[in-house]
Amino acid sequence: MYPWIWARLPGRRPAKLAVSVLLIAAVVALLWFGVFPWAERLLPFTDVTVAA
Repeated sequence: MYPWIWARLPGRRPAKLAVSVLLIAAVVALLWFGVFPWAERLLPFTDVTVAA
């Protein structure tokens, strides 16, 4: 999958590297600000019980 993406990015190696870094940053930002806050509401982090 990654060679397929790399082959389709425009430009030479430095441009491909810059676009790759931007794409990775965009995916991380989408996960951090969109997916994780949404999923946190569905996970039972506050329902902790400790039995002795």
